[in-house]
Amino acid sequence: MTGPRQRLESIDAFRGFSIVLMTLADYIAGPAVVPAWLKHPSEVGFTVIDIIAPMFITAIGLTFGLSFRGRLARDGLRKTVEHFLSRNLALIGLGALFTTLGNISGAEVDPSNWGLLQAIGVAGLITLVFIRMPVRLRWLAGLLLLAVYQVLLSGFWLFSVASSTHGGLIGALSWGAMLIMATALGDMFHDAPRGRRWFPWIGIAMLGLGLLLAPGVPISKHRVSASYVLLSLGISAIIFWCFHLAEQRFGHASALLVTWGRNSLILYLLHGALLGIVVMPPVPWWYKQAPVWLVVLQALSMVSVMSWIAWTLDRKHFQFSL
Repeated sequence: MTGPRQRLESIDAFRGFSIVLMTLADYIAGPAVVPAWLKHPSEVGFTVIDIIAPMFITAIGLTFGLSFRGRLARDGLRKTVEHFLSRNLALIGLGALFTTLGNISGAEVDPSNWGLLQAIGVAGLITLVFIRMPVRLRWLAGLLLLAVYQVLLSGFWLFSVASSTHGGLIGALSWGAMLIMATALGDMFHDAPRGRRWFPWIGIAMLGLGLLLAPGVPISKHRVSASYVLLSLGISAIIFWCFHLAEQRFGHASALLVTWGRNSLILYLLHGALLGIVVMPPVPWWYKQAPVWLVVLQALSMVSVMSWIAWTLDRKHFQFSL
């Protein structure tokens, strides 16, 4: 097995892991029996669930630069930019449709007009402006954009951002800063061995910087605050590094997680459809007031169905991406 394939499998497994967690997190957001530490905090704070979206964005960043340069060499600058523009605009459109259907079905615990796919799409458009910069300049651009966002958030945007899901359109600036830095992480990882040796230490440094900022800049996913972005991106980098080390140790990535990662967009959309089916029956004991055994059974059923679909698609060599 070649080195590049190994790296891509570890990224697929990491991406798949984030989708599995996202499926579970979105499901357990509703049942009252699930403890608060397994749900997003109301505004300020950090729980294990708050790391999932940054993991997915980190996975995008790990391949963004590689994909851009490969298409650039093959198709030229104009067609490459057009492809990335259309892909991210399509994500925004899919996100709008997905959010609307979630509101109608009741799958969204807190109905909104903005979702994760829209945030990723806008972040991708922002990142496209900076992707041709050298890694060091991209780090600087991401940090500067994050700093400007935090200053404006504290001075003018706090109410608007905090009252929107995933920070709304304004919060997408912060997600964009995260993705810009994630692409720098990705290029470091693919620059073996020179850049890769620094990868885990950069992750630890970002985590530490996020913690240092926390007393003055509260950690908050709802605000997409600078401390949250740095902390969660650092943790995401460390988690991915563990996937990479595990693959080096055992010679392969988790086959099941890889199948999830190869069709992550389809599975993300599918999990919303399955969630809608689960939450739509107007019977409190079925979802909102479900007992522990039923919550576990429903969650495992959703993951099992999606795992079978992921395995089937992979067996048929079907992969869908924008």
